[in-house]
Amino acid sequence: MTDLVTEPPGARTARRRYVTVCALLWLPPGLGMASMVLLFGERGMSLTTVAGLFAAHSLTVAALELPTGGLSDVLGRQPVLAMAGALNVVACVLVGLGTTAWVLTAGMVLMGAARALASGTAEAWYVDTVQACSGPGAELRTGLARGGSATSAALAAGLLLGGALPWLLGLGPDLGARLGEATSGAVLPLSVPLLLGAAVRVVFVCYVLAVLREPPRPPATLRAVLRGVPVTVLGGLRLGGRDALVRRILLTAAAAGGGLAAIELLIPGRAVALTGATGSGAMVYAALSCAGFVCSGVGSHLAPLAARVAGSGERAVLAGFAAGAGGLLLLGITAASVHPMATALAVLGFGLVYLGLGAASPNENELLHRRVPGAGRATALSVQSLAQQLAGALTGLVVGGLRPGPLPWLLTSAVLLAGALLWLRRSGERAPQASGV
Repeated sequence: MTDLVTEPPGARTARRRYVTVCALLWLPPGLGMASMVLLFGERGMSLTTVAGLFAAHSLTVAALELPTGGLSDVLGRQPVLAMAGALNVVACVLVGLGTTAWVLTAGMVLMGAARALASGTAEAWYVDTVQACSGPGAELRTGLARGGSATSAALAAGLLLGGALPWLLGLGPDLGARLGEATSGAVLPLSVPLLLGAAVRVVFVCYVLAVLREPPRPPATLRAVLRGVPVTVLGGLRLGGRDALVRRILLTAAAAGGGLAAIELLIPGRAVALTGATGSGAMVYAALSCAGFVCSGVGSHLAPLAARVAGSGERAVLAGFAAGAGGLLLLGITAASVHPMATALAVLGFGLVYLGLGAASPNENELLHRRVPGAGRATALSVQSLAQQLAGALTGLVVGGLRPGPLPWLLTSAVLLAGALLWLRRSGERAPQASGV
């Protein structure tokens, strides 16, 4: 608490702006989360086509994750974030209004490109700014924790609002039908959350351009950018190979991706089995997802306290992953039962996963930022994100091929536990103060 009182005003301002950016960045995905699949169905897309649309988004993010991180390190955080917001405005409009598969595909590809551009860029801006104000030893954990809480709160609020808006539009007499008639079928009640998301993105771009100041960089020609991005990306990849602590962070990011992928794949089916109907199961899953984001936000908020209680950020990461592994274990041992007590334990396990990973993430990222110089910070965050995404995709394939029951949960619990055990041995050395990646 003393550190927060004595920190320079510039660091406090940077933290407030970072929290606001996180909220504006993640509210639109929350808005679209509840309605996007249903909207695609209303547009006449088959389940196979819907899966293809989401695959186009995921493949775009994976393909551009590292190049866009390098672009942020070479070109600057503010222009890349503004570019991400602008692409998302177009993407939300195309997905919200599109009626053909190719228009919806274009929207999902643009959404994936924007996601890759924004990945780690706001966090890199925050760390750069605080270290410029307070020096390399500046306290980062509190700001990272509050940014994580703002992200989770925005997703939860967006999920609730995005689910409620189409329902509210359907309450009035033929309101949804009149909306479709007035727009020649372009705007459906399920389109409204995505179009609202586009409006929020406009606010996001204006805010980024207005307040996210950063130190001036040397003028970058197109040739310099094209030459600098691959060099920065290769440097970020090499960093994980030569630094044991960064390698540990990447491995635990992969473990977290596996655990979250199992939840996203298996929980909807358990919700339907519990309620006995697809519609009510979807409502239960939406409520659980919202609760998960709340738990993740609470965990992020408690991250500094977890580090103080545990004695270090490394031990806090260990405790967070151990809690997540325990949550998956509870989901595993209750997988074959619909008894109310088993259901209560499963819900507790679900919350533990998000709470534990939420508390671990800011502590993990503070360790990463003390290892990585500013010239490669966004790239390092992109490598971390890519490790999580690839592990999540692989886990989804493995878990999807197993019979439903305890086994998939127990395997992913073991993966998270292995991620926790990586932190039993403390590194002990100080972060290297390199001038480049």
